[in-house]
Amino acid sequence: MAFETVSGYCWPQSIASGGTVAFHLSSAGGRDVHVEVARVGVEREVVWSDTVPTGDHPVPARAYEVGCDWPAAATLTAGADWRSGYYEVVLTIDVDGKQRRDHAFFVVRPPADSANTILLQLATNTWHAYNDFGGHNLYTGATTVSLQRPMSHGYLFKPPGAGRRVTTTHPPDPDMNSHVGYLRQNRLSPYAGSAGWPDWELPFVQWAEREGYGIDVCLNSDVEDHPEMLGGKRLVLSVGHDEYWSGPMRDTTEAFIARGGNVVFFSGNTALWQVRMEGRIDGGPATRMVGYKGQFKNDPVYDTDRMSELTSIWSDHLIGRPENHMTGVSFTRGGYHRIGKRVTNGAGGYTIHRHDHWLFDGTGIGYGDLLGAAATVVGYECDGCAFTYVDGLPYPTGEDGTPASFTILGSAPAAHFTRTTAARPPKPGEPAEDEFLAARLFGTRDAAAVERISYGHAILGTYTSAAGGTVITSGSTDWAHGLAGRDEQVEQITRNILTRLG
Repeated sequence: MAFETVSGYCWPQSIASGGTVAFHLSSAGGRDVHVEVARVGVEREVVWSDTVPTGDHPVPARAYEVGCDWPAAATLTAGADWRSGYYEVVLTIDVDGKQRRDHAFFVVRPPADSANTILLQLATNTWHAYNDFGGHNLYTGATTVSLQRPMSHGYLFKPPGAGRRVTTTHPPDPDMNSHVGYLRQNRLSPYAGSAGWPDWELPFVQWAEREGYGIDVCLNSDVEDHPEMLGGKRLVLSVGHDEYWSGPMRDTTEAFIARGGNVVFFSGNTALWQVRMEGRIDGGPATRMVGYKGQFKNDPVYDTDRMSELTSIWSDHLIGRPENHMTGVSFTRGGYHRIGKRVTNGAGGYTIHRHDHWLFDGTGIGYGDLLGAAATVVGYECDGCAFTYVDGLPYPTGEDGTPASFTILGSAPAAHFTRTTAARPPKPGEPAEDEFLAARLFGTRDAAAVERISYGHAILGTYTSAAGGTVITSGSTDWAHGLAGRDEQVEQITRNILTRLG
């Protein structure tokens, strides 16, 4: 068992109002588990608690791929009055007078008659891609990951402490807030800085509800399974690190934009990889997520008439559907800011190019000003686009799929990991990140191709669809930290966006 000696997962992970969720638990020595369920927003509202008998179940071999298949220790039917949102499930046992604790989660999807016109789709595909419970994830050789297993420690709860953010916030001395040291000290997954509820969506939801905005919540996979949810919405949100998107997710989101819906990506590394949701039982939710990534030639759809479903990057020349079409930007033209040896001492904010745009109303921002640096809103993974300067202002060239109407409002330098700058250097014979991306974009990783993507940016920008839908991107994972840090200009811009578009 894990250090906490209690663990569990909920299934399904998404329910409608009045739906039923099961708690699949394992407890050291078969101890009873106290289960507390709370909706988490600006307030933590406990909706149910009970102590349930639980068995001591082993973690199966290849649980990361096939799931845990633990029996349900208890089930819970949501009340008709339970609001859409993220529901935290706290699992506690007593071991010799000491409490051991772990966390699980589920969401309540919005009802058809919800009064809220803003929908936040949690980046749960990315949580599952990084989750290494049971041995592996999509970064350590797995090509399929099960959704029916606990989340490793750090994805659903993080204790306070220096180094909690993966972004370096005290350059040039990163040891002042060592992220690796924080993870080790708190016995968290080494990948827990890259994904999960506490890092970005939690502070965003807390801020938005404090400001009085009604926010409905769903999973990434709900956008695929329940596209009707978007019918009554004016604004769909992506927040934080939203890296893994399925084809149906993109289809639904792009159709929403084409109808005049608004989408805001307060996120970075957004929709870089295509994944497939599989393993549905009797029409239920997918039980596993498939992503071959660098092993894409082993994907069963490779070199078939289903090549459009290949689980490589969306910008792969074999797929031909760059995420720029949807977001305006791509990680392939971005990279990292304040991570290891990539823009190590960068400003942490955007240089503003077009200060007279409505996004900046009430902020006092002027041309050339720096936005969000005090809170380090540019950090970790960043998305950009190919652009050129005309009379001192940046304009997209469109060569990467960015819409012609895309307007660059602000930017900050970013760069990809190379063979000498990667925290986890590639093995001999393996391509470095910049080489891999160049090969997928251009069909070659020669020096000239790599040079084309070596100098990236985080781009804050926007475009409008033919039907009038507005799309905005922050081009960085860390926008929500400007809200958590109460940066007045970041807060005002976010108010402008949610009020005008939501």
